[in-house]
Amino acid sequence: MTHYARPEPTGDPADDAATGRPPTFTAWLRSRSDDELAALLRARPDLARPVPTDMGALAHRATSRNAVLRALERLDRFTLQVLESVVALGDDRMSEPVGTLPVDLARALGMTPARGTGRDPLDDALRTLASLALVWPDRGRLRPVQILRDLLPHPARLGPPARVPLAALPHRTVERLAADLVPHSTADSPVEAVATALSDPDRIRGLIGEVDASAHRLLDGLAWGPPNGTVSDARREITLATASSPVETLIARGLLVPVGDDTLTLPREVGLYLRSDVLFRDVSTAPPPFEGRARDPEAVERAAAGQAFVVLRAIEELLEQWSREPAAVLRNGGLGVRDLRRAARTMETDDATAALYLETARAAGLLGTDDRLSGEWLPTREFDLWRESPAERRWLRLAHAWAGSDRVASLAGSRDSGGRVRNVLGPGLVRPAAPQVRRDVLIELGEAEPGTSPDPASLIARLDWRHPRRRSPVHTELVETALTEAAALGLTGAGALAEHTRPLLVDDEESAAEILAAGLPRPLDHVLVQGDLTAVAPGPLVNGLARELALTADVESTGGATVYRFTEDSIRRALDAGRGTTDIIGMLERHSRTPLPQALRYLVSDVGRKHGRLRAGSASSYLRCDEPSLLAELVGDRRAADLELVALAPTVVVSGLNRAALMERLDRLGYHPVAESGDGAMSLSRPEVRRAEPDTDVESSAAPTSAGIRAAVRALRAGDEAATVARVPVLLPEDGTAGARVNALVEVLERAAADERRVWIGYTDTDGRQVGRIVAPERIDGGFLIAYDTTRDAVQRFALHRVTGLAELAAGDDDA
Repeated sequence: MTHYARPEPTGDPADDAATGRPPTFTAWLRSRSDDELAALLRARPDLARPVPTDMGALAHRATSRNAVLRALERLDRFTLQVLESVVALGDDRMSEPVGTLPVDLARALGMTPARGTGRDPLDDALRTLASLALVWPDRGRLRPVQILRDLLPHPARLGPPARVPLAALPHRTVERLAADLVPHSTADSPVEAVATALSDPDRIRGLIGEVDASAHRLLDGLAWGPPNGTVSDARREITLATASSPVETLIARGLLVPVGDDTLTLPREVGLYLRSDVLFRDVSTAPPPFEGRARDPEAVERAAAGQAFVVLRAIEELLEQWSREPAAVLRNGGLGVRDLRRAARTMETDDATAALYLETARAAGLLGTDDRLSGEWLPTREFDLWRESPAERRWLRLAHAWAGSDRVASLAGSRDSGGRVRNVLGPGLVRPAAPQVRRDVLIELGEAEPGTSPDPASLIARLDWRHPRRRSPVHTELVETALTEAAALGLTGAGALAEHTRPLLVDDEESAAEILAAGLPRPLDHVLVQGDLTAVAPGPLVNGLARELALTADVESTGGATVYRFTEDSIRRALDAGRGTTDIIGMLERHSRTPLPQALRYLVSDVGRKHGRLRAGSASSYLRCDEPSLLAELVGDRRAADLELVALAPTVVVSGLNRAALMERLDRLGYHPVAESGDGAMSLSRPEVRRAEPDTDVESSAAPTSAGIRAAVRALRAGDEAATVARVPVLLPEDGTAGARVNALVEVLERAAADERRVWIGYTDTDGRQVGRIVAPERIDGGFLIAYDTTRDAVQRFALHRVTGLAELAAGDDDA
């Protein structure tokens, strides 16, 4: 027989008036709508990593020290001032907590509440603080989360409420102070008596009126903060009768209170009186205006698009070169200075910009290291796919990689705390704040009118207003670096935000690609072949033509146009890769807008006629030629004496060297043999193209998706229901065999499945955590419960031996 116990309390004060329990932060979170919870997780994504099990876990995480510190960094100066005002006025340790809001807050901030339909900055700030779960309503007033009293010990640069430092003083000292200030007080304690006196503005006015001008100046110096001052022997015994100096007269009247052996503080009540109940000298509800130059938006877009094209061409050329001649990996995993300088020459830029391009290519997954012992930097397989994409898509991948990377290329060349030099692509370049700073900079530039190029100082001032708690020398350096890198990568032009970058701020890649495609040079399918054995590409070439020209000719110069030069070596490179003379001539005739000069035709024909006349094989090696005179000439050549050549027939000669050494030596002598396979066919191949795997250590910070946030809210609601729902525990047999307990468990679950009812189970998951689940049982199968789990929103398998508890849902809660 299965027994049922009385329903357990849920611990969910959904209706505070009905339950009589005081409101809690957890209950307030539980009352938020799904959209409001989604907004909280979107604004504070760290709260959903991993998804909390229930509202209690969410409340605990949202009020933890590190989580609240991260949230404070998101606040602008005005919103932070509002939050400090709520902390300062709503501190429960004060005699009179704050009353009606926002009237009291507006008065303390020196503001007048907005009338009519206009937006009130104070209301907006309070909504922001509530959406971030930093404040919550409690019986008609706003209440800050508890940890803020520790994180903001001096809100608005005010001292602590008088009760706090008074309670830390020796009882005898507070008794003497109370006897001097309120000799006939009926308060319960001397601390309460003095604190009550200091909460009366008239009494503070009278006490201040009793001190001299020097003491007045001391108070004025502490009024606007910081509220602490230093003096020797701050805890000395002082009374109204013995006070002789300005400091002592203030201590004797409770206008300054010792908080250490050599430290005094101005109580919050006194500070508010001296400020005439205004918390801040300067309250600005908007950032300072932009200062800078206005430029033509079209010129800005042209400059930025041109730079984007430069970036694409530079990275592609370097990685193409590194696929044939890779750079070495240093022992610390970075790139050497010499290789960096060679890369800069290849990309035709300076070392700092080359370092940025390399770090961006690595962040985009286009560059990595091989698995060889020596280690080399190589393009990855992703590079082959990337270079086949349209130019605007290639740039978007680089831009996203840069924005999400926490590596700062400008740190290369500096020294770490141990005195070691930081190398490009090596360790020590990580700055966790870099992605956020880059996004902040781009968003702020987007606030300016199109074409506006703000002064760096103006931009930094606005960013300081947007996020005052991030302000530091390191933050300023990151902002300046972000501006430089954004210009080098083509996100800005002439100091202003490019039009193709604006859509990226709202994750609209399609619009960004469309705008950028219109500004990029269109790929050409033709070149201009000239009589001096060069070909001029007046712009970027389509991929196929660019690869064929890179194989057939050498790049002589780049810039607005690329100049290719045809040489014997370049033509032979194409022939070695399997191209025939007719293929080369035909390709040039199809793509040249000018007639092919006779000199180029002769060059291709001459190299082609010589190519493959000699064929090298392994015999230890041999040479075969259909022209006996050529072999006779080679055997008689004195320079070839070291080749140990022996004629076997008029058309065959063998050598004592292996084939590779023989071919290398003959190349130097100008004969240029071609390798031959075992069946006598020429063995032609392109140069080895090697690839590395993308670097899995390079990660980009990504915001959670809307679908992920909705799923997190559903899981949170389901987990909270499992934790708080009213339930009637099923008393399973504790005595007897384990089989009896399992049989009783199976009996209840099968009955619930037949009645299509949900039940609550306690469960030990694979990580050893005790969790609660509300499930709709379907069947029992081989020691497992198959049930729909509302927390996971999916059908799950639960091992019966891991079920630690079972309960029926109370009436009215089982509405599956």
